[in-house]
Amino acid sequence: MKQSEIKELSIEELKEKLADFKKQYADFKMAHAVTPLENPMQIRKTRRTVARLATELTKRELQ
Repeated sequence: MKQSEIKELSIEELKEKLADFKKQYADFKMAHAVTPLENPMQIRKTRRTVARLATELTKRELQ
């Protein structure tokens, strides 16, 4: 998910997406621990998306 897409979301949508991506990240980590993923770069992309969403959410709450 790109930063430009994240900026267009409302606060409620940010919270929902953040929860979804955190769950997806945990699932990727668990699956990779059991059997290596075909594309381990998914883990990095998901982790960075979680960070982008959390940063945008914090930024908006501080305004």
